[in-house]
Amino acid sequence: MEIDNVRRRGTFAVAALGALFATLTACGGPASGPARTAGAPAPVGRPAQSPTVSSVPTTDPTLIPGVGARLRRRIPADSRQIVAVYGEGANSADSRLVLYTRRGAGWHSTGSWPAHNGRHGWTADHHEGDQRSPVGVFTLSDAGGVLPDPGARLPYDHDVSAYTPPADWDEAHQHDFDYVIAIDYNRLPGTPPRDAGRPRGAGKGGGIWLHMDHGSGTSACVSVSKQAMEVLLRTLDPALDPVVVMGDRAELAA
Repeated sequence: MEIDNVRRRGTFAVAALGALFATLTACGGPASGPARTAGAPAPVGRPAQSPTVSSVPTTDPTLIPGVGARLRRRIPADSRQIVAVYGEGANSADSRLVLYTRRGAGWHSTGSWPAHNGRHGWTADHHEGDQRSPVGVFTLSDAGGVLPDPGARLPYDHDVSAYTPPADWDEAHQHDFDYVIAIDYNRLPGTPPRDAGRPRGAGKGGGIWLHMDHGSGTSACVSVSKQAMEVLLRTLDPALDPVVVMGDRAELAA
């Protein structure tokens, strides 16, 4: 009986480590190397940048700039915080993240930062391993990371061992998960970001997060500077039903 218990514990530990590794790899591992925009050299790490005013034009303050009717219909009526990720192109890893807050009937930009998305760009039909970020509207319900809670309003899962990247990842990626916010794509809201559950099946991918930037594209996540992550963690409030609206500019505007 004792031997069987030891075996069961060992099997559980291996399975747990495997699930964790799959989650981390799905999110932002360097397996495919740095992303490149056609004809451009590989980008290098960027210093943290202060929020700037969004460059996306708008004439109607009741609408999120650059977001068309198709995705706008999917934004919950009660949402008063939106993280908009504007991808530069369908096959580009470069994007801009803008935080909007609704005051009265109007949406107001409260921060804007350079960002990266999937190293192969965007897709409306994401699958495991395609190296593209999913286009859509997703709730934001859980956060966590290697670093202690910086004052997050979302539930924060501080777990050094769970979010530390594998030792064989290169130095540029070792701080990717110091802070993370789970994007509720193919996951169970209300669970820590590290939870490996995939309600729609493993083939549809998962483990897609907002996390810290390493200077190039990700496996499917969206990455921004440490400063931006701290602002998002301290600002996104579950009482305001925050969501992320993400995709390349053409898909967003459709």
